Amino acid sequence: MLEPFEFGFMQRAMVAAALVGGVTAAVGVFVILRRLAYIGHGLAHSIFGGAVVSFTLGINFFLGASIWGAFSVFLINQAARRRQIGGDAAIGIITTAAFAIGIAVISRARSFTRDFEAALFGEILGITSQDLWMTVGMVLLISVVLFLFWKQLVFITFDQDVATSYGIPVRWVEAIFSLVLAATVVAALQVLGVTLIAAALVIPPVVARMLTDSFPRMFLISIAIGAATGFIGVYVSWFVDVSSGATVVLVQAAVFALTLLWGVVESRRGRSATRRAERLAGLERALND
Repeated sequence: MLEPFEFGFMQRAMVAAALVGGVTAAVGVFVILRRLAYIGHGLAHSIFGGAVVSFTLGINFFLGASIWGAFSVFLINQAARRRQIGGDAAIGIITTAAFAIGIAVISRARSFTRDFEAALFGEILGITSQDLWMTVGMVLLISVVLFLFWKQLVFITFDQDVATSYGIPVRWVEAIFSLVLAATVVAALQVLGVTLIAAALVIPPVVARMLTDSFPRMFLISIAIGAATGFIGVYVSWFVDVSSGATVVLVQAAVFALTLLWGVVESRRGRSATRRAERLAGLERALND
């Protein structure tokens, strides 16, 4: 059972998965409550273009993908401000175009290299010590920004109109959150790949929302689920010989299924208890009459 811990690449993979799982779950809380799951999915595809260009030009992965993500967010915000263009349309057009650039570069190179596969499907077992420290740095940066803008983010998540009336610069906070989301996608790209990031952003906060109605508790539960499933997913992948990123998401999906099943059972139990109480009350009234 302790065999995976004997290898340095597995140790780095489990630490990276826990860090990325926790930070994606934290940002995912705001994504879910603000109904922005689509932009998270779109940014993952958009940043793929930046990752491909970075690999091709020999630029640092995190630097190239981050610049590309920030530029994509800027274009989305600029396009969405125009009345003729809806936010969803802007996201769809820009992120799809950025993804297409990545595909064009691949076709131009006439090869689908291991680097490109890593961008699409993740390559967590290939994370080096330098990559891990870069991931730690990204996670710390995201955490600091969330801490500094916590009140503003919570405010605009639940009521933008009231936030505006209280003098909160909603447009700037929105832009900052979009950049945080882009940075989160970049941090998760090498761990999960483009195809699985959306699930990691959505599943832990949805499970947490099913377990509590309190926002602070939801935030903490989501982080715990994201970090735990990230660690467990990589650990389990060693024994089942399945892609680590896919295993992480499958573990999260299993947690979601169990939580949903538990909720159904508890709901039925509650309804049964209510019906029993009603029958007893009716019987008591009949006896009293």
